[in-house]
Order: sequence, then C-alpha cells, then structure tokens
Amino acid sequence: MNYILPGLILLLLLYALSKGVNVYEAFVKGAAEALPLLLRILPYMAAMMAALSVFRQSGALSIFVAAITPACKVLGIPAELVPLFVLRPFSGSAGVALLQDVYAQYGPDGFLGYAASVMLGSTETIFYTLALYFGSVKVTKSRHALPVSLAAGVVGAAAAIVFAHIAGV
Repeated sequence: MNYILPGLILLLLLYALSKGVNVYEAFVKGAAEALPLLLRILPYMAAMMAALSVFRQSGALSIFVAAITPACKVLGIPAELVPLFVLRPFSGSAGVALLQDVYAQYGPDGFLGYAASVMLGSTETIFYTLALYFGSVKVTKSRHALPVSLAAGVVGAAAAIVFAHIAGV
C-alpha cells in the first residue's frame, strides 16, 4: 500500500520518457504557468482564512454552535460533533483539528470517533472551495451552488451518523 503513489509517479515518468518528453522542463513550465493563477487565488484564500479566524476568535462560532445544536440533535447529530459539522464547510484543517479533539476525548474506535471520521470524509470545505474556484475564474453569481452544496453537506453529515449506527460501533 505504501508503494502505490511512488509507483504511479514512476509509471508517469516512464510514460513521459517513452514519449520523449523532457519531464523537468515540462514541470518547470507548468509551475511557471501556475504562478499567475496562484496570484489570482491568493486574495480569496486570505479573505476566507481571515473570516474564519474572526468567526472563531469572536465567539460567534460558539454562539452559532449553541443555536443549531437542537436542530442537529433532531437530525441525529450528537452535540459533540456539531462543531465539526459547522467548521468543516469552511476549513479542512479546522475539521481535522476537531477530528483529533474527538479522538483525544472519545477515542477513535467508539461511535463518536467513527462518526466524526465518516463525517469528515463525507463532507467538503464548501465555502473554501467556492471562494477558491469561483474567485479564480471571476464567477460573481453562483446561483444555486451554495444552497445545493450546503444541502449536500447536511446529507453527508447525516449519512455519516446513519452509517456509524449501521456499523454498530
């Protein structure tokens, strides 16, 4: 299992060499073409990270989590997983940090650890992704992308809880 990624990279390099492609030159050219894209995307990433930091540091996250906890309980989402449910759409690293907190408090093998793991894998960093991709191509009217993405996130989180129950952990 540890050799899959290096094996794929080696196969890609061998294929490129068999086609006569200068791999190093192609890599450098691709990296140079990516820099303007990075410069276009960076302000959107910085804005999202700043907004997330203000959201957490101001206490608004705690207030929001407390406000939606009853609704989450109706969906079957345990109160201990509500912060993960709320922060995951904003930040993948915050989601992983909260997953580690769940593991530290409740263990990875119990229901909460299992449900949190499945929830992290079943949901997406919606706001980050929309800001990054729509910002990079200058989309100003996202129409239904946000509501549909949020609905999919709710379904993914609810499915994580259902599958954790089915697994009988």
